[in-house]
Amino acid sequence: MPVDLLIHNAAQLVTCASAGGPKRGQSLADVGLIVDGAVAVAEGKIVDAGPSSDLCARYNAHQTIDASGKVVCPGFVDAHTHVVYAGDRVDEFEMRVRGATYLQIMEAGGGIVSTMRSTRAATVDQLVTAARPRLDSMLSLGTTTVEAKTGYGLDVASEVRMLEAITTLDREHAVDLVPTFLGAHAVPPEFRDDPDAYVDRVVQEMLPRVAHWYGESHYDDRSLPLFCDVFCEPGAFDLGQTERVLRAGQAHGMACKLHADEFESIGGVSLAVGCAAVSVDHLDVTPPDEIERLADSDTVGVILPAVGLNLGSTQFAPARAMVDAGVALALATDLNPGSAPCLSMPLTMGLACRYGGLLPAEALNAGTINAACAVGLGDRVGSIEVGKQADLLVLDVPDYRHIVYWLGGNPVEQVIKRGQVV
Repeated sequence: MPVDLLIHNAAQLVTCASAGGPKRGQSLADVGLIVDGAVAVAEGKIVDAGPSSDLCARYNAHQTIDASGKVVCPGFVDAHTHVVYAGDRVDEFEMRVRGATYLQIMEAGGGIVSTMRSTRAATVDQLVTAARPRLDSMLSLGTTTVEAKTGYGLDVASEVRMLEAITTLDREHAVDLVPTFLGAHAVPPEFRDDPDAYVDRVVQEMLPRVAHWYGESHYDDRSLPLFCDVFCEPGAFDLGQTERVLRAGQAHGMACKLHADEFESIGGVSLAVGCAAVSVDHLDVTPPDEIERLADSDTVGVILPAVGLNLGSTQFAPARAMVDAGVALALATDLNPGSAPCLSMPLTMGLACRYGGLLPAEALNAGTINAACAVGLGDRVGSIEVGKQADLLVLDVPDYRHIVYWLGGNPVEQVIKRGQVV
């Protein structure tokens, strides 16, 4: 049978296959490993996966890749990023090294508001130009799908410009971008004394405009998701404000996401579960009762260990406890210019093992199939299964555990996106 591509003789073919949804519990430690494995691709989709002897006898390929001595696995999915922004915050990094906290920097006019000023001043083309090399680096490190948030505009025009930049990048770059509207990321300076008025602006003006943008975008044409997210934390938005924004987003057809429990636990996890959020992210200080509530839900918990590393924190999400409780756990870089200037999913997985107690298999599943479920694409990407998009990596290592064993390196030799070597 003719196919476009056959990758064969892999020392390990790691499928991360999952029947119907994210992995949790014991299944999270099963990467679906096939020794001396192969995968066949036609028209950008996976058509078969299994032992090399079977597939080499079954298929006649236009292109072949001999992966002898190497690992083949799904492309990584980065389920939480702020990849589109202007400027940088390197000065704040130095302030932090000198002892300033994240919240102190925000109170001094830095943090999200600093990036807001740069982003408001940028054109769509400038935002695209700034983000493209970040995506290039992420792709070279094995990331093939990225969730991309707005939230550095904090006014109608600037938030829409960010969405337009995300659209352009999704059309032009090999990496797929999943858009998330995060207008409720911070209260902008012009509303500092009346945050409820800013919530009014988000609900009454921003969300209808974003829904209109989506209806005219290629995302709607392809039935790809649009998310509405809120930073639910003291100093940002309280529970009532958060629920108001999320419910308004749902009324416009947007699925929910939520930043919660990064610094303080104020009930964001329960709110996320109550709103049937697709994911709730950060979870650094989530208490045991909220972990149990998350485990009993369909909401994916996304942890972001690069934040703790970058902030010099000793507080990391209790990932081991979450997995043991049955949470569907995913991983992401939280790439952003302030708290996580991190492009690398391999590094993120390694941190989750060291500081969260995850096994290598759990970290890999959390950064592939579970991360795909956290962005509403678990039926399309994140695993090597028949019918899914052929987003594949050839890793120049003999064992998949090397992905997390090495710190700061790059195991990726080849990236295949929709069946094409990129």
